[in-house]
Amino acid sequence: MTTNTATIEITVNGEPQRLTPAPLRDALCQIGYDPQQQGIAVALNLAVVPRSQWQTTTIAPGDQLDIIGAKQGG
Repeated sequence: MTTNTATIEITVNGEPQRLTPAPLRDALCQIGYDPQQQGIAVALNLAVVPRSQWQTTTIAPGDQLDIIGAKQGG
């Protein structure tokens, strides 16, 4: 029996996270960040990703995501 809800494991700010494969912008939403909010910086595998590339950058299993900025609902 197979399921359609595949997830991948990545590291977010040093902690393991399981997410549905998605562009970086959508992945931020999955982990509780508002990608519309100003003042968020994102590095993927130690390389800064410009905000203009968040929708076209896809996360992959084993990726390391570092996020600096405010999280929703604080």
